[in-house]
Amino acid sequence: MKSKSLRTDLPVIVINNLDPKWSSQVITDYDVETHELIRALSVIGHPVIDIDILSNDLISPLNSFDPNDYIVFNWCEELPGVPHSEYLVAEMLEHMGYTFTGADSSALSLGQDKCRVKHLLQREGIPIPQWNYYMPSQEITWEYFPAIVKAAFEHCSYGISRESVVMTNTELYDRVNYIYKEFQQPAIVEEFIDGQEFHIGVVGNGLLHVLPPAEIDFSSMSDIHDRLCTFEANYEKNSFAYSVTMPCFPARLTQVRKENLEKIVISAYRATSCRDYARMDVRLRDGVFYVLDVNHNADISCGNSLVLAAELDGYSYGQFGSLLVNLAAQRHPSIPGQRFHD
Repeated sequence: MKSKSLRTDLPVIVINNLDPKWSSQVITDYDVETHELIRALSVIGHPVIDIDILSNDLISPLNSFDPNDYIVFNWCEELPGVPHSEYLVAEMLEHMGYTFTGADSSALSLGQDKCRVKHLLQREGIPIPQWNYYMPSQEITWEYFPAIVKAAFEHCSYGISRESVVMTNTELYDRVNYIYKEFQQPAIVEEFIDGQEFHIGVVGNGLLHVLPPAEIDFSSMSDIHDRLCTFEANYEKNSFAYSVTMPCFPARLTQVRKENLEKIVISAYRATSCRDYARMDVRLRDGVFYVLDVNHNADISCGNSLVLAAELDGYSYGQFGSLLVNLAAQRHPSIPGQRFHD
């Protein structure tokens, strides 16, 4: 995706959630990440206002601003104290008339429900692992081992650990019960695809651009239970799991396979109503790419795989953030952003 120039004069409001109940270290880390984005946007020219959302009241902090004058950079993962409320943030912004980056409320609601996402991907003929949906009260009949057990309505790897990979029906039954006890929700059981894993960013609307794929290299992991991206691997920066699951570039792919992968992730992006940007998690086994997860409003904190891929594509952090602002601005009634071309 190219443009003659990004409009870096567009006024931006960055909204981010800071839950007062978080530990001081988590608040500090999150605040640092947010201000890295704000600085990057400001350096290239965007006037930026930063608003911390500290409660479930999103409306009051925004009431003093005119939606006609700003693009909102939606950095909120949820409303503080309201689990699974990412879609509510977008819904409130829509109700107030704001134009904002990323997916709309219906797409974010969809993304929270792994079953709905899988049905949509299957309907479009996009390869996904064998799967089923279980409550503890159900009889579990499953034949695809090894398998992985996930919470049906969580994202960001919540509930994913090395114990999520199961080898027998007894282990599977125990893990389904664990998910229900810990998260009060059903479990998704999937065939565990033991192969290369790729994280692929897609940006755009209508005209889509696939960023360079990142590969997660599990070659140092001799135990199959460790060959996955757990919550620890994604977020606990001092852990061994984090250190050995860093995104690698370039991904080990032939040109033919790379082109096939791009077609699959574009199809998944469109099938699940992604907007502006998203990240697809995909595994390769026996020549087949399986879509594991669709991440609407994927993590774009500095140093994340999607941001690193954008840098390889020639975007500084600020330029990538500005690209998302400009994509959103094309929906704004009075301050359209730059139009893009191949």
